[in-house]
Amino acid sequence: MNKTKEYLIPFIGLKLGKHHFEYQINNKFFEIFDYNEFQNSDIKVNLVLEKKSTMLELAFKHKGTVNVPCDLTSEDFDLPIKGKMNLIVRFGEAFNNDNEELLILPHGEFEIDIAQYIYEMIVLSVPLRRVHPGVKDGSLKTEALTKLKELAVKEKKEEKKEEENIDPRWDKLKQLLTDK
Repeated sequence: MNKTKEYLIPFIGLKLGKHHFEYQINNKFFEIFDYNEFQNSDIKVNLVLEKKSTMLELAFKHKGTVNVPCDLTSEDFDLPIKGKMNLIVRFGEAFNNDNEELLILPHGEFEIDIAQYIYEMIVLSVPLRRVHPGVKDGSLKTEALTKLKELAVKEKKEEKKEEENIDPRWDKLKQLLTDK
């Protein structure tokens, strides 16, 4: 049985023009793809499918939150995400999805599975570095952050003292160079 059945759009029966679809995405959706990076997710996806005589134009938009661990502190937090993607569907001799903005379906097709496109759009909208907002504004107090502050490199004023206490033998060597 196809797990993405609710994400199949039978476009053959649709009239020419724009058609709106809305999907509510949660962790069950990501389980289909064996993706478990999010502790929780709540994302709303809007799709506008414009059917034309020779092609389909799909405009995806998503907005919501995913619960992820912070890269610095490992504290879970809700990360707001949003994004959009456009896809053009044309008809040809054979299936071809090599181009990320163009999908070619065989002439006999009557439906399109958009689950993979929703999945990729959401996963790619999550930033590579995820930092808890409490770390940025200083309001988050965790054991990991206090340890990081303890281990932070402090400016050393000892280097200036070393410059002042130069070995006098170096001065004699410098004079040899300048005496020429």
